[in-house]
Amino acid sequence: MLAIALFVVAHWTLSIFFQTFFLHRYAAHRMFTMSKAWERVMYVAAYVFMGPSFLVPRAYAVLHRMHHAYSDTPKDPHSPNNHSGVAAMMWATRQTYHGLSHREVEPEAKFDGGYPEWKALDRLSQSWFMRIAFGALYVGFYLAFATAWWQLLIVPIHWLMGPIHGAIVNWCGHRYGYKNFDNGDDSRNTLPFDFVTMGELFQNNHHKFGMSPNFAARPFELDPTYQVMRVLHAVGIIDLGPKPQVARVPTVIAEQ
Repeated sequence: MLAIALFVVAHWTLSIFFQTFFLHRYAAHRMFTMSKAWERVMYVAAYVFMGPSFLVPRAYAVLHRMHHAYSDTPKDPHSPNNHSGVAAMMWATRQTYHGLSHREVEPEAKFDGGYPEWKALDRLSQSWFMRIAFGALYVGFYLAFATAWWQLLIVPIHWLMGPIHGAIVNWCGHRYGYKNFDNGDDSRNTLPFDFVTMGELFQNNHHKFGMSPNFAARPFELDPTYQVMRVLHAVGIIDLGPKPQVARVPTVIAEQ
């Protein structure tokens, strides 16, 4: 049971870390820079740890930029305001993502460009053969280490980890929690210590300071991914710049 628990925690943490670090903060926002060699390393790491949930960086970046530009309006690709439930929201998001990732839909010019691309890896990652192969690896691990049959019921979580992350962040981050800023949308900070999604649930702060690598804005808030980024910057893997934009709260909004 211990091996299964450690595997679940490790896969969840590494999957959401590379989603927020590489796809969100790097591909979509370019909050930091890194060499082409390190970009390739992070590209592969994101694919390995996200597995069948890996999202093509180009499609993710365009989708996320649309979300910021049209936050909680009818043109937002994943706002809770536009859907009857979280499943409907995620299905609509999936449809938009599919069109972008397979280049069936061309994005608005203002959302295009400035993201990393590796077309060979992108094609591989979106193939059903590789998705099923990842699933087989997960099942193999559980068959080797599970101590009870019911533990095999956890396997689908590994295969659907990306959509689960997306559902939590995009639904809860625009429905539940508190606001530090009036952004003109429904973005909220769901958790003051966000280890669950590695800082992604500081949605209200992030929508206020879209280029800040630190999603935390108040003294009691903690963004774990930013702390890792500070270490990566210190050892020269990434460059946050001389003075990275950091969110600050001049006036706390009364609405909770």
